[in-house]
Amino acid sequence: MAFWRSKSEPKAADPSQPTAGSADGGKGGQAEGGSLLARMRAGLEKTRTVLNTDVRDLFKSEGRLVDDTLLEELFARLIRTDMGVEPATEICDRVGRDYRARVVKFDELLQTIADQTREMLSGASTELARAENGPTIILVVGVNGSGKTTSIGKLANNLHRSGQRVLLGAGDTFRAAAVEQLTIWSQRIGCDIVTGTANSDPASVAFRTAQRAVEEQYDVAVIDTAGRLQNQTHLMQQLDKIRRVVSKQIPEAPHEVLLVLDATAGQNAISQARGFSEVAGCTGIILAKLDGSAKGGVILPIRRQFDLPVKFVGLGEGIDDLSPFDPANFAAALFSR
Repeated sequence: MAFWRSKSEPKAADPSQPTAGSADGGKGGQAEGGSLLARMRAGLEKTRTVLNTDVRDLFKSEGRLVDDTLLEELFARLIRTDMGVEPATEICDRVGRDYRARVVKFDELLQTIADQTREMLSGASTELARAENGPTIILVVGVNGSGKTTSIGKLANNLHRSGQRVLLGAGDTFRAAAVEQLTIWSQRIGCDIVTGTANSDPASVAFRTAQRAVEEQYDVAVIDTAGRLQNQTHLMQQLDKIRRVVSKQIPEAPHEVLLVLDATAGQNAISQARGFSEVAGCTGIILAKLDGSAKGGVILPIRRQFDLPVKFVGLGEGIDDLSPFDPANFAAALFSR
């Protein structure tokens, strides 16, 4: 599945650049040719193990009668993945509608749950928006510790490898480590970066990044923003300022505002999505650290409550371990045995 409509054919990998590991000392990434389904399956291993074990425990080898007791027990198991009450209810309703008063086998039930999950996640485009003329501007927002800066590096690497000329903007000026980390990413990827002095106005970095992207005809600029909590009103207002200054250079910018959420945060990620989506005008989500979480079901309530598509998922620590989100592969990987 293409995550970007490239202007040119994808570039060949540069043998001088590392293809595994992360800018902050992570372990090696996934093999270059691995299928998206295989990568998704590996990233969802913890969630799948918990879910399959819990659901399998409800069944005997000959199957089980679908009645109110089974549906209540199934609901409790689904909730453990942090998918939320509404999605878990819809799945149980589907199981009841298809199998009530029948004996169902474990594998049949898993397939039904996977089908319903895929349907709930489908509909919205997972492709990145693209400017009709000039550079595409992507803002990336999120709280400190969510994996925001690392996700930006991985996103820039994806875009670079698809043939785009990428410019990074290190707008998290209040955290020296973030600027340093993003600079390392830019060097490894082979793309340019705009930085500012420590504690300078993040909006000034965003403005200069957009300005340079226009003047030097970059295809896309990915701009980091200061990590902040969604309840810090003055900092959230700074996000609005960043949006306004980049639109002075490119009226329709930003074209994407991607919210990075930590999958290990579970239901706490929902309050983050609510705060940021209201102020920053988020257009999509990067769900980071999915490989480290047993709460991968949190994708469902985020998708349903905020109508925000998940566009990328972080499936490991390597530079290539950010994958375009695909609902069919996600459902298949989450509920496969």
